[in-house]
Formats: sequence, C-alpha cells, structure tokens
Amino acid sequence: MRLLLGGMDAAARRLQQLHNVFGRPLMNLENQVLQIRSLSTSAGGKKLTIGDVSKLVLEPVHPELVPRQFLRGKPSQSVLQHLRWIMQKDSLGQDVFLIGPPGPLRRQIAMMYLELTKRELEYVSLSRDTTESDLKQRREIENGTASYIDQSAVRAALEGRILVLEGIEKAERNVLPVLNNLLENREMQLDDGRFQARDVNPTPFKELYEELVSLAPNVPAERISQMLSFATTLLQKETSPLGLPDFPLDNLPHVVKIMNSMPKCSDVELLHRIYPYTTMLGKDGKTAVEEAMDKFEISPQEETSLSLKEVSRQGLQATVSLNHKKESFNLQVLCGGLNVNAGELDQHFVKTIYHDTVLLQMMQSHLVKDFCIVGPRGCGKSVVVKQFADMLGYHIEPIMLYQDMTSRDLLQQRTTMPDGDTTWRYTPLVTAALEGSLAVLDGVHRVNAGSFSVLHRLVSERELQLLDGTRLIGQDKYDAMKKELNLSDTDLQQRKILPIHPSFRIVALSEPPVIGSSKQQWLSPEMLTMFLYHNMRPLSRLEEIDVISRLVPNLPDLNKLFDFVHRLRQSQDAPLQSLSSSLSTRQLLRIARRLATFPSEDLHSVIRKACLARFLPRMAQSALNQTLEESQITLKEESHHLDEYQHSITCEVKDGVVRIGQTSVPVYSPENQTKVPDILFYENPQHLTVMEDMLKDFSLGEHLLLVGNQGVGKNKIVDRFLQMLNRPREYVQLHRDTTVQTLTLQPTVKDGVIMYEDSPLVVAVKLGHVLVVDEADKAPTNVTCVLKTLVESGEMHLADGRRIVAANSKIPASPNVIVAHPDFRMVVLANRPGFPFLGNDFFGAMGDIFSCHAIDNPDMESEMAMLRQYGPDVSDTTLHRLVSAFADLREMADQGLISYPYSTREVVNMVRHLQRYPNEGLTTVVRNVFDFDSYNKELQETIVETMQKHGIPVGASQASVSLAKEIPMPKLERVGQWIVSSDGMRRKTGLMSLPVTTKNLSIKGPVSLYIQSTGLDRTQSRASVFSEQEAYSVLPLEENNVVCDIAVSRVNKRSPGQNKHDVIYVATCNPICLYTLTPTSHTANLIDMYDVFPSTMGGFKPEVKIQALASPLDDLVLMHESVTNVVIAVNVENGQLTRLMSDTLPEIPSRRRFSAVSTKVENPFRMCITEDVDPRGTILFYQQNGQHVEFLNVLEGLSHSVDLPFNIQTCHAVGEGRWLLSEAQSPRKYILSRTADDDLKLLPVDVGRGPGSKPVLLMGTEPLGKERLTDALGEGMSCPNRVAVLDGTYAAMLLGFPDLGETDVYAAVRDPFPEPEKYGINDSMFSLRTKQATQSTDRSLAYLPQSGQVVRALPGRHIPDEVKPPNMEKADLSGFLEVSDLANHKLRYIPVPGPRRISPYASWMLNRAECNLFLAPASDDGLVTVDAGGCVRQWETVPSSLAKSMKEWRDMLGYQDTRELQINEERESGRDHEDVDPKHGKEDPQNQPHVGGNTWAGGVGGSSTAGLGGFGGPYRLDAGHQVFQVPQWEKDAVPEHVKQAAREMGRKAYMQKLKEIEMSEYDGRLYEQYSASVRRQVQSLRVILDSLQNSRVDVRSVINPKSSFFVTLYNMTIDSLSAATVLFGE
Repeated sequence: MRLLLGGMDAAARRLQQLHNVFGRPLMNLENQVLQIRSLSTSAGGKKLTIGDVSKLVLEPVHPELVPRQFLRGKPSQSVLQHLRWIMQKDSLGQDVFLIGPPGPLRRQIAMMYLELTKRELEYVSLSRDTTESDLKQRREIENGTASYIDQSAVRAALEGRILVLEGIEKAERNVLPVLNNLLENREMQLDDGRFQARDVNPTPFKELYEELVSLAPNVPAERISQMLSFATTLLQKETSPLGLPDFPLDNLPHVVKIMNSMPKCSDVELLHRIYPYTTMLGKDGKTAVEEAMDKFEISPQEETSLSLKEVSRQGLQATVSLNHKKESFNLQVLCGGLNVNAGELDQHFVKTIYHDTVLLQMMQSHLVKDFCIVGPRGCGKSVVVKQFADMLGYHIEPIMLYQDMTSRDLLQQRTTMPDGDTTWRYTPLVTAALEGSLAVLDGVHRVNAGSFSVLHRLVSERELQLLDGTRLIGQDKYDAMKKELNLSDTDLQQRKILPIHPSFRIVALSEPPVIGSSKQQWLSPEMLTMFLYHNMRPLSRLEEIDVISRLVPNLPDLNKLFDFVHRLRQSQDAPLQSLSSSLSTRQLLRIARRLATFPSEDLHSVIRKACLARFLPRMAQSALNQTLEESQITLKEESHHLDEYQHSITCEVKDGVVRIGQTSVPVYSPENQTKVPDILFYENPQHLTVMEDMLKDFSLGEHLLLVGNQGVGKNKIVDRFLQMLNRPREYVQLHRDTTVQTLTLQPTVKDGVIMYEDSPLVVAVKLGHVLVVDEADKAPTNVTCVLKTLVESGEMHLADGRRIVAANSKIPASPNVIVAHPDFRMVVLANRPGFPFLGNDFFGAMGDIFSCHAIDNPDMESEMAMLRQYGPDVSDTTLHRLVSAFADLREMADQGLISYPYSTREVVNMVRHLQRYPNEGLTTVVRNVFDFDSYNKELQETIVETMQKHGIPVGASQASVSLAKEIPMPKLERVGQWIVSSDGMRRKTGLMSLPVTTKNLSIKGPVSLYIQSTGLDRTQSRASVFSEQEAYSVLPLEENNVVCDIAVSRVNKRSPGQNKHDVIYVATCNPICLYTLTPTSHTANLIDMYDVFPSTMGGFKPEVKIQALASPLDDLVLMHESVTNVVIAVNVENGQLTRLMSDTLPEIPSRRRFSAVSTKVENPFRMCITEDVDPRGTILFYQQNGQHVEFLNVLEGLSHSVDLPFNIQTCHAVGEGRWLLSEAQSPRKYILSRTADDDLKLLPVDVGRGPGSKPVLLMGTEPLGKERLTDALGEGMSCPNRVAVLDGTYAAMLLGFPDLGETDVYAAVRDPFPEPEKYGINDSMFSLRTKQATQSTDRSLAYLPQSGQVVRALPGRHIPDEVKPPNMEKADLSGFLEVSDLANHKLRYIPVPGPRRISPYASWMLNRAECNLFLAPASDDGLVTVDAGGCVRQWETVPSSLAKSMKEWRDMLGYQDTRELQINEERESGRDHEDVDPKHGKEDPQNQPHVGGNTWAGGVGGSSTAGLGGFGGPYRLDAGHQVFQVPQWEKDAVPEHVKQAAREMGRKAYMQKLKEIEMSEYDGRLYEQYSASVRRQVQSLRVILDSLQNSRVDVRSVINPKSSFFVTLYNMTIDSLSAATVLFGE
C-alpha cells in the first residue's frame, strides 16, 4: 500500500467532478459515532475495527519502524472518519492519496493509521531536488567497490511496508514517470490502476474548540471561541475572492498554550504570530483581516512592554520570570548546556524596552514551538537571537540559506573519504538537532519552498528521515522505543535510529516579503504552518541613537546622519528604499565607531562609501545626492591643484609604526615573515587615500570588502596594504566551481596517495593571518553564505567534519574544533555587480557585515602620477592622451554604451611596453589591447572614434598629412617714414602735456554668482590627419547664445603657483555669459550674467569685449558692454562681480533704454584691448569719434581721465605705457605717452603719404627678435621695432618705432579685397545677415611675436584661387586663417571648419564682419580661435613647432620595419679573447652558413672575421643567414688593442669602398648627413618598390596615373619632399 500526501487544488476539483457525474452526495458519516475496537484472534494477531470496517493487525518484523506517539488520547470523530476510510482502502489493497490544505494534519493521520495497525513505515519527502535514485537505488562505494543501496520505495516493496510519499506536487516532471510505474506496474495490477483520493479538511470547529479549551483551562472559553471563529472565517469560501492565504489552524493549539501561561497576552499580537497579516498582505488584505477581527470583538489592545526579572537554569530546564501588566509570570522553557556569566550577557547588547519585549515574546514562542523573526536587513535580528541564546545557554549553529539550496544541503551532504569510499556528512542543522543547539536558519526568504519543505516533519513532529536511511526521532519517542522494545542505544544506532536532543530549537530569520512583487511570496500558506512569526521593526530614531551612543563612547553629533537615514527609510521612492538597506543599524554602528575614532572624517564621504555610491545607477545616485543635500550633509571642499594634489597624502613605515596620510598603527610582528607580500607598487594619491580608509577600518577590527571593476588595482592595493602592515597573507580565489570542500580542504599527493591539507582559509583562521578572498562574486551562493557565517559569527563547518568556532566562544580546542585566532581578518575582493562581470551581487547579499570600499580607476592626476613611474621615459603628452581616452571609455561603460570597463591595468601594460620598446608607435601598442574587439564592428568604431578624439591616430598612416600650402609673400619694401615729435621740436610739432583728472572709482559689489561646471567635448584634431589644428572643444551654449569675444590669460602673466596652462575666456551675448577653460581641460566654468545685464528683448544688441588682467590680478577678467557702457570686473575663481563706475565714463541711465527697433549709440566708448597689461591692471577706454580718454586702475580703484584736442578713431597699445591714436576722418596719428598717473604727453606722428599712412589695423606690443628681424628684412640689424598691420598690407615692419624719432615703414602690400556684391559668398554666417557686412578688425587679427607671424581671419572669397580647396563652395567653413610669416616670407591659408551650431540670433547679433572668427594669441606662439557657435580651436602655425609635432605624431604611428626578421641565438664561443686577430676572412663561393670557426667572411657567432653575432671582427658583414649571437659579456671582454686593430681595419675597408665609388671622405660624411635625414622616407619608398617587384606589376599599370600604385608612389614622394623642405628649407 502506498500513502500519498499532496496539495488540495487539483485533487479537490477531480472529486467535485466525480460528485457531479454520479449525482449523489459523497458518504457522510457526520452523525455516526465511531470508535476503535481491538479483538484478539486465534492466529496470534488482533482484529482492529473502526465503525464497520475491520483489519487484521499482525506484529511487525521491525517494530522500530512503526510510528509512535501519534495516537495520544481519544481521536476525534473527524480523524476516525479518515482512519476508517484508509482502513477500507487498505483492506481493498488500494493506494491512498490524502489531499488537503497545508499543514501537518494529513501526515499525522497517516502516521496514526500506521501506529494503529502496527505497519512499518518508509517515508520520502518529495521536493524539486528528488531524483530517481532517491526512490529506487543509490550507488555507493564501500571498501573500494561500487554497490547499489535500496532506497525507501524499493525497501517498502520488498519488505511489505507502507511507503509514505509527501509533497507529490513538488516533484519534478522527470520523477513523475517513476512514481507512475511505482503505482501501476506491479506484479499484480490494481483493479482500477489508480490511487484512491480523500480530501482531508481542517478539523471541524466543534472538535478544535473542545481541544483548545482543554489545553487552556486558565483562558475563558469565550475568548478562545472568538479567536477560533475569526480563524475559521478566513477559511470560508466566501473569503476566497480576497486572495488571502489560508489561516494555519494547526498552530492555534500552540498559541492557546501561551495564553494559558500568560492569560493577559494580547489576542491580536498572538494571532499575528500565527498569521502575520501586516507583513505579508497589502492594504486591501489588511483591511479585510482587521474587519474580521472587529466582527468577533478582537480589538488591538494597548501595547504593553514585557520586562525580564531573571532567568534561572537547572539542567535542561530554565525558569524565565517576567512582568506583564504589573503581574509576574514564570515560564518553564528548555535551555542549552553552555554557561554564560551575567556580566558577559550584556557586553554587546544594549537593552531597550522594545528589544526586551521582543526577547520575552520569543521566550513565549520558545515555550511551545520553533519560531521565525521577520525584519528588514540590519534591524538587529542576529543580535537579538544571540542575546536569546546567551540567556538560555544555547550554542548557536548558524546556517545560511540561499536560493539554490537543495534538500541535501539542509540534511546530508555526500562526501568522499580519503580511501575513496563515499559517505554522508551531517549538515549543521542535523548536528544541532543531535547536540541540542539553537539552529539559526538565516535567509528563509531566499530558499526555495520546495527544498525547504523537507523540514516540515522535523518542525512539527521532531522526526527526520535522512538520505542515508538514518531516522531522527524525538527524545520522548526514542525513550519509549527503548523501553518498549528493550533495546539499547547501541542497538538503535545500528538500526540507524538517533534521538533528537530535547533542547533543540529552530529559529528562522528572514526579510519581509515584497508586497506587490511579481515573484511568488515566500510567506505562503504552507510556510505559515511551520513557525510562529515575530515581526521585528527597525529601531526608531530615539532608540537607534540610544543604542549607538551606549555602544560607542565619545560619540560625535550625528543628528544629520540620523535625519538622513530615517528620511531614506520613510521614503516611498524605490531607489531610496533600496539605499536604506545599505544603512542598517549595524552599518550605522560601524559609521559611528569610525567617526568617534577619527573625528576629522567627512560624513558625506563615509555615507557614500557605505552605500557604495560609485556603482549605483544614475537615478539612485541622483536621489542619494539630493537627499544628502536636503539633510545638509555636504562634501568638504578640498584643493585639486596638481602640485598640491600629488603631495596631499603620503605614507611611511618608521620606528615600528606605519603611517598612511594622517592615520598611524603599529607594525605587526608575525611569526612567519615569508608570507608577508613584497610587491612593486607605485604610489599615487587616490590609492593612498583608499588605503588610509582601509587602515582606519582595519584598526577598528573590521573585515574589509573591496568592490571595483576588473583591473583597477584591488589586488595591488591589498598586497601593498598588508606589506606596509607586515601582515602575513593567505590567498584564495573563488570561481563558479568552488565548493565548500575545496574552500576548506586542499588536496595534495604524498607518496602517490591523495592527502587533504588545510586550505589557506583554515591556515589563516588558525594562525591569525589575513585571508584575501579574490573574485568573491564568482563563487556559488552556498560558498558565500559560508563566508558570511565565518565573518558574522566566527563559526564554520569544514568539509572533513571539523568546525571553526570564534575566539570568544569559550569552546576548547580539540581535534574536531578549531578556535579562530583573534588576529584573523578577511579582505574580500569582488567585481561590481551586473554586466559584463555577471557575478553575484555580493555587496547586496553581504555588504552590511563588511566595511565596504569602492575601488575605482585612479583619477587623471593619480593615474598620471602612477604611469610616470611605470614609464619615466614616456612623454607626458602620450600619457595624457592615454589617460583621457581610457577615462572616456570608462564613462561609456558606466553609461552602458560599451560592455567592458577598460581599466588602469590595460593602460599600465601599454606604458610598460612603450617604456621598453620606445620605437614602436603608440597606435601599435594600443592595438595590443583593442584587437580583442576587432571583430565587433560597432565597438571597433566606438574605440577608434574615442582614440582619435584624444589624439591617438588609430587608423592613420604616415601619408595622412594635410598642411596648408605655402605661397610666396610679397617682399617687405620701404613704403614710407613716420616722424615722431621730440622735446627739442616742441614748437614745430605741437608736443603738449595734457591735464589729467584723477578720481576714485565708484565700486558696487561684490555680488556672488554661481559658478557652474559644465562638461566639454574636447577632441584632438590630429587623430586621423596631421594638420595645423591641434584640438577643439565645443562649449555647451544655449540655443540662442552667440559668442562675441575671446581672451587668453597667458601662463607667463599669471601668478607663480597658479595653473600651469593658459586660461581661455569666452564671452557670449545672448544672454551675456563668461566661460573659462584651459587648453587641456574637459570641463569649463560658466558664469551666467543674465540678471546683471538687461534682457536682449527689444532692440538691445549687446557688444561685449573682455580683457584678461595680469598678475596679481590674474583671477580677474574685465568685461565691457559698449552699448550700456557698463564695466564689470569678474572674479573667475569665486564668481564675484564688481561694477566699476566713473563719472567721466558714464553709463546709460537705468531705464527702458531700447525700443523694439535698435538705435545706434553715438560716440560709444571702446576698450583698448592689449596683450601687455601692467600689474596694476591699467586699461584704457576711449570715446570713438570723441575726444575723451579714461584710464582705469583696477588694483588701486582709481580713474584718470583726459580730453584730447581731436576726435579719436582707433587706439592701439604700443607697450611700455604708450598708445597709438588715429584721428577720425584723417590719416594723422599720435602717440599718447604715460610716464606717471598724472603725466600724459601727446606726441604727434607725421605719417606722410602713401601705403605707410594707411589706417593701423593691428599693432604689436613686443619687438621682433634680432634673428627674426634679420630674416624678415634680409640683412642683419638690431633696433627698436614693432610689427603692425596697415590697411592694404599683409604686414608691416616699423623700424625705430616707438623709441626713435624717425621710423622706416616696411610693408608687404596686398591687392585690395574684392567687393562683396561681385562674388557668391559661401560663409555659413553670411547668408544669415540682414545688411551688408564690413571687414572688422576686432579680434580678427593676432600677432605671434616669437616667430614674427601675423594671423588674420578672412572669408573664403578673400583668399587666392591657387590655394582654394577643391569644392570650396560646398565646404562648410567658417573662413580661413591667413598666416603671414615675415621671417620665411611665406603665406598660408588654413581652412577653419564651420560652426557645429548656428544660433537663430546670429544674423541679428553679428552683422559686422563677413568672417565671424575671434582670435587670441597664446603662449609659445600658439593661437586660439572661437566661432560664433562656441567651438574653441587651438592652432599651431610656427614651422619649427609643426616639424616637432609632426615627428611626435609619426612616432605615435610608428615605423614599420620591412626588413626580414631573423632569429638570433646567443651561445658562448669558448675561444680565448687574447688570441684574436681581426681579418676579413675567406669568401665562400656557395655562400653556405658558417657558425664560428674564425675562418669565413659573413659567418655568425664566431670571432676575428667580418660577420654578425661574434666578437673581435673588423666590421659587420651580413651574408643573409640566421644569426647566432655570442653573449654580450664575451664582446665586452675583447681586449682594447684587439678592438683598436678591428676599428683600423674597418676604416681601411670603408676608405677603399669610397675610393671604388669615386667619393672623398668629406663626400661620405655629407652623404651620411643627408641620408640620415630622409632614411625613413626612403625606407617607405623602398617598401613600395619591393612590393611592386614581388607582385610583378605590369609596367603599363605604373604609367597609368589612375593606378593605385602611382597614387601611393606620388603621395610618398611628395611626403618625402615635404619632410625635406621642413628640414632644409627650399
């Protein structure tokens, strides 16, 4: 006979269908009173009768297999009806299927029947892990021989026993055919071939009520009736639409027992232990349950606390005395066997009213049943359970549950003995059951319900069937069996029957179910029947503060922290709720200890570290930052200047103390120094900062968790950290195949026999070493759970049966017990969760038990500092390009655009390669990393684009050069003379001193504006093609904004210690804004002045000019808006604006100044822009077409004003306190000289007539150097000079100006520009203008003094036809840069790409020039431009700089060596180095290879003769054979006289060769000089010719000018000639 126990739904529907078919009610014996009668028979047995059904009962062969103590007292009528039905089917020889709601009732009825009929039992609990071998036969190895062991189903069939299969609905599909065969395919078939089913309904109300009343004589019957009525209501069909889980009626007797012990307990609270509706139901479900309670007058009572008086223990019994509602109660509970002193009891536990109440409620549940604590992670569940165990003397057996856990992992695990035999090892749960420990099942919410169901019988009846056939039964049943069968313990052990210790208890820990989740809730009706449930909430703010303040002495003010944490916990936002789990009470306690020990810690950084904010999704990061800001937790401001940053943190080991930053600890003294890491480590600020954080946590006794991407240096950091601390290290690397056995035991072979030794983990625990666990996220969850128990409780079960216990456990060491060393620590390394690492979320599962540190790739400064040490000979430019490119790739990985986050490891490998092989190009080395992705087209395109963006020319070739074509510039010819007045000619020239009015400036402000940092899309321009453009950055302008000016603060004008780069300022005008950036930065600072200047609504068209000031005012930019005549000093460091006002520099009155139609401002004031500002910040303003001049002294806050006797057209700074003024409507010019604040002199300048009298467009402030001046004029001279641009000239040279009285004007005259209406204009800006453009000189001209170049922005129609690019009409160009090189007499026209974007306001705002490009000179004769769309470009125009940059660019590409490679082998010659006679050697007519021998010319690895790879020969001679090298030391050992003889012989051979080709020694040196300069170009040309010869190309294809060969040959020839031109000139 087979008894099957299964779920209710499917079978119930089948019974209902049968009922409908037959049309008659099922048998109903409700009114029949049944009883059990037993009569003896003559056959020696007895006849058992239930009602009208009888069964002959025989004595069992194995009475120990008969269930016991299930029939206690008189069974109820409902139970007897089920037993009668089973007896019927048993008499008919039919199998039985009992179905019904979850709970132990069905199983208990089956056991009652077996006990009643004395039938032997074979029991199988089916789950998803059950296999065919678990039912039939399992193979075992015994004494080296494989044998098959019968399992329960086979034993039942052979011995005639009853097979009970529980959990049919949980079996996998592949097991169902086995069950079908088991039921049907027997030797004698059943009549119907099917099993008989019976629905086992819950115990009827009346019977259960009577049972409950009998259990609780101290409780009023009415109270019990109300509770039972409520429970029965939830099981009625009418409540099924609500979707409520079934109420577990089987647990009501346990609660009633608690009520009997403490009659004043709250009914609601007790019902909540059985049915935790507030935890598992949504809003509607809670409402329905509470309404049902109200209906039966079960109302929530006022929450009253429980207080403990004392716990007295005697043997295995403990008396718990407690107070409740001013009454005392005593609870008699079971206890463990450990002795815990009262002083140790509260050592790590802070008593609170809430925790005391929870503890005593746990005592109540412990009185009757196992229980489960439900609460969020980190709320203190483990601490409370630890306190519970200590109070009752229990030893805790921690058992971590995980999702993939199987029933074998819960009960028995198969293992192999050293001799190869298979055996079964008890799990910690079975060990706890046998030893009477407290089994703590941590993570019930994670484990699969089907696997967990194997524990139902253990929880409900204290019986358990193990996989090897061993049966565990309760102590009372065990004792009864011994007495009844007169068996000893040994007898029962031989029969595999073991007692469960009476003190054994199970405490389950779990997190609350996620209400509304699509996943199946773990708190199912079946799970409800197993435990009593205690809901544990997080501590309130006051409770948490109280607990932490009592555990942490000297606690600082953490109100902001608690505000922040409780704001997270109370939030309804999903990202914030997920963050709150990272800040549990346990984590807050860790933070508090850290802040108390290190008060200077930054709370903002500590919180982000605890949340691992670096690896949060962007939405969660944004929510975290916003909440931090709302809680007024801000980041401490720190200096990020490069010089300060590199020295901001240091480390040292001195006098037995290790110091990292500001943190110091003593150096450890180990017993085994050999296991202390000793590595090469290059320190950098970021890694040292991380190590200081690690040191702080390590000194507080924490275990560390380092999370980061692959290759960021986690292992390096840990090894260096332990090296400095002098701590021995044990290392273990996990992977997906790691098991607990491999983690704890290490196989080795000794004398041909496999032996198992302690793993690094066990060694570290024993000796107190630091265990480094690498790749922890790759391990299976069961392994990581084992690690969690080791960290959290200090305990762990080894695969060989030994157990690790904590150092403070007071369990003595023994062969099976390993006491952990107090110095043992664990450092765990894991990759971040998610793609592409695809590991477990180690931080999410175990993060709160470690001190977590996010390890990121070093920032740019730290990475540069580290790479400089790996590659000291690699240029900073190359390092910066690599670092910038990889930073972009990592950002793409964070955004999900690429899968792999390229790490520092790849960059270090490339730099090491460049350091070792400097002749290989950067592009070749880069391919070593990215060739992995060469078959992914999209990824390859992304990588190439990123590399090119940062100036790494991936995909470029040596011929990819696009420099502007040079054409001759007209010669500088004398075109006139300027005569400057002097004091001796006062009367004749009208020299006059001018009256000066000095006043204090009226200063308003400062007003602080917000400095917004914005990202820049900076791109290196020489990635694919080498040109004059170095790089460009696009400012993130708003749609309507238009650029109006640019200025550069050069590095030589800045204060010492300031930025080592130029600073670029860009002004925009709609609205008026100021952008600040550096040539290499990837960010720009923005100051928006919308609130300072009037709106552009109406006709207001602002005209903004900016002037960068020099040191000590180099942090100021002067901004002048000429329409309103407003002057503002902007501090770009702090965002403060100061308004400078003067009565003599009037602003337009503050009113609505402008109508809808723009009005022209008469005689506007202009700011004289200069590149030479004095330290006092003196800036000249003049009134155009007026006579007023104003000097502003920004440093001293003074204004000096003067009126001139003429109207001013233009003003140009000449330098040294002098300005050149041009008179309006006249060619007359004047020099305004200022020797003191109040001493101004006006010197007229007679410019004569002709080209020399033309208007001045640009005036340089620095003279041209002697060498450049000589090159420009073609004759050597040295005199004062200035370079200028006069109207109608390319450039002009003013010799003698401004110091001498007479100035010779030399100019390169140009043809007039064509008229606009005669030509079609392709300027992208021109088509937007509303009126005719005029040529503007504002920022369209720049002078580069070191090289003597003048750069001018021109539209495309103004450049010569011979240099116009093809299809220029279709090209999108902003214009051209005309470079007039005075020293080389060359002109170049460099095309400037068009703007990335064009504002719709461009035609309205900018209608003054045909080419809206703004130019500014930079340091080292660099040039910066910006177009109206905000694209800032950097240019290199000086030929010498271009040649140097081209060489560096080609070095990055590398030069492919096309020579055939050969293998060189080194070996010792064995010859005497003194006996060496240098000679040419014999010539082998057949050119056979010769190795050594001292005979043949062209031999290898020998001596004395001309050849390769040997020593002592006169010269090198390659015969084309494989080279065998002798070691270098043999070459060095050749005596000096032999070397001298060889050199002399080589020289003679060289001179003989020159004579043969009719060349002198001088000709040879000259040839070598020229040949060396173009050797690489010649080599490239040789490669092309060789490839032509090898492929035997037809000569006609070479002649064809369209053939690819001809094009390549032509390009290479031109390239070679271009290089020769750069090197040797014309």
